[in-house]
Amino acid sequence: MRPLDLRGPHPSSNRKDSLLAEQLSDDELSAALAGDPSGFSAVYTVISPAVLGYFRARGVDDAEALTQDVFVDVLPKLANVTGGHSGLRTFIFSIAHARLVDHYRRAERTPYLAEYDARDDTRYAASAEDEALGSLGGIADSLSQLNDEQREVLVLRIVADLSIEQVARIMDKTPGAIKQLQRRGLSALRELVTEKDHAAS
Repeated sequence: MRPLDLRGPHPSSNRKDSLLAEQLSDDELSAALAGDPSGFSAVYTVISPAVLGYFRARGVDDAEALTQDVFVDVLPKLANVTGGHSGLRTFIFSIAHARLVDHYRRAERTPYLAEYDARDDTRYAASAEDEALGSLGGIADSLSQLNDEQREVLVLRIVADLSIEQVARIMDKTPGAIKQLQRRGLSALRELVTEKDHAAS
């Protein structure tokens, strides 16, 4: 994951798709889409780290388990994927986004009760989310203050490394709406980071 650049929009997806193509050969992609286990294994090896990073950046407590769930969902549906490498990445992150929404819905309905253990007290230890977002330029606190849609757009753009068009398909919005959410989110981040810098000086 690259440090977050607050100066402007994210680069084009062409480079990202070419990097994915370098890591996942056309033969491996074809094998995966044909249901070959070796092809699926290659897809998992190449894309699962980005899915895991996405869940960690969104504060999922058991990101590894949710990542496994995503690929359990992906496997029987691979034959329906179109659009080559870009289509595959969009498809997988569409499932990841849906899983994230389900995860938070369940969490809201299911209260969590546990005995107090000082070793697990997050008030005194960095959370997995903070550790993941630390690689985005140390803006974990600021990013968490954005509204949910702005935060989702920025995490999908930066951590998942998706294009405006891919994020639009995943979130079921127009590219224009995603650009507006990204612009407002980046603007809010600039203000929050500036305020933090002033407070520290």
